[in-house]
Amino acid sequence: MLEGARILVVEDDAAINRVVCSYLGKMGAMCTAAFSGTEGLMHLAGGEDFHLVITDLMLPGASGEEVLAAARAAAVPVVVLSARAAVADRVDLLRLGADDYLVKPFDLEELLARCEAVLRRSAGFGRAGDIRGAGAGREADVAPLRFGAWELDETARAFTAAGMPVRLTRTEFEIVRTLMAAPRRVHTKRALSIAAGGDAAALEDKTVATHIGNIRAKLRATGTDDYVETVWGVGFKLRDGV
Repeated sequence: MLEGARILVVEDDAAINRVVCSYLGKMGAMCTAAFSGTEGLMHLAGGEDFHLVITDLMLPGASGEEVLAAARAAAVPVVVLSARAAVADRVDLLRLGADDYLVKPFDLEELLARCEAVLRRSAGFGRAGDIRGAGAGREADVAPLRFGAWELDETARAFTAAGMPVRLTRTEFEIVRTLMAAPRRVHTKRALSIAAGGDAAALEDKTVATHIGNIRAKLRATGTDDYVETVWGVGFKLRDGV
């Protein structure tokens, strides 16, 4: 989730800006809207403390590239929104310092998943809205996640079920972590693949389902393999009533 995240949304299309701010606000973020590149730069230069910038590229006033450069100078991670779909454009932006890139039109849940993934990698923002001080390190301890008989320790990269240690692959660990961080949310396969893959390309839907099957198999001996529910045609969530 984005609880406590302060996000600057730089997008000149008022309808898109409003929808993004409203959706991320429902997920716990505090969004500041800017409708030009110049306005975005003013917010970044005005001493406001942002955890993330979401910016379009084609903006009135200053360009999206200028907003990206200013955000990077302030050590604020950036997710770029753009209609440019060419691989070369994406590569150029990543080289300029963008943390992630989403092509318009985009799905709001995918935007949420990418924002969460970027913030997890940020030194200034911890899991589940754990805002850290300016000097906090990337490896600072966070409280373990718990759900029913499950416990996941992100710092130690350890997972136990019913008191039994369960060895998960990196991808399986990230899928379980994502499910436990928002257990009542239905996570689409694409959202889980983004969470598991980070900067890498999204995994195919059938691959995510295979990983879920492997996780359930590893949990069978603990009696908690039924915690993960399949929501047909959508994705996965953790079972209610646990």
